[in-house]
Amino acid sequence: MAFNIDLSGIGGQFKGLQGRHPGMWPAVPRITLLTALFVVLLVLSYLLYWQGLFDELQAGERKEAQLKAEFQEKMKLAVNLEVLREQKALVTKYVSGLEKQLPSKAEMDALLSDINQAGVGRSLQFELFKPGQVVIKDYYAELPINIRLSGSYHDLAAFTSDVSNLSRIVTLNDLSIVSADRSPTDMLTLEATAKTYRYLDPEEVAEQRRQTQLKNAKSKKRGAK
Repeated sequence: MAFNIDLSGIGGQFKGLQGRHPGMWPAVPRITLLTALFVVLLVLSYLLYWQGLFDELQAGERKEAQLKAEFQEKMKLAVNLEVLREQKALVTKYVSGLEKQLPSKAEMDALLSDINQAGVGRSLQFELFKPGQVVIKDYYAELPINIRLSGSYHDLAAFTSDVSNLSRIVTLNDLSIVSADRSPTDMLTLEATAKTYRYLDPEEVAEQRRQTQLKNAKSKKRGAK
């Protein structure tokens, strides 16, 4: 069974429409006009209203993904909270132990005496024992001491061991050992820079913070120019 569609009849409905009221148009032109108006309304609705809603929806989806990621990260921290607390306690204990090895400003003279006594106790002869300029760091102060002393190899080795075993932190840097320029021939001369450290007192800490703030302020001014 075949269907014959008279396209010429449909095309003929679009003739003679000019000047006529759309309500008087044949069925096909009226349907075409209504369809076009509906499409235009859809496009305008999307551009003027729905597009903003879609943008808000996408922004909400991105925010949701971000919040989920943050939640998962916080959940991991919450699960490991007890472990982190134990680690913090261990680190605090370790730092506290290191701080106890740093003398205060008032205890520095006693520490210098201990270094000197370590050499005298090993029958070594000090030829130089000269504290240098204190170097202030962020959280501690460093005091270099230039030393030169003479004695036997075993006594010098014992001296370095005694210094490393002091209750306070003392390091020997730029160490050199040469033959002494005097008899007996087994005498050696040790030259080194001993460095010891102390923690800053409250006034020095406040001064360091002030200096840091001044440096940061100057850096911002230079960056703003």
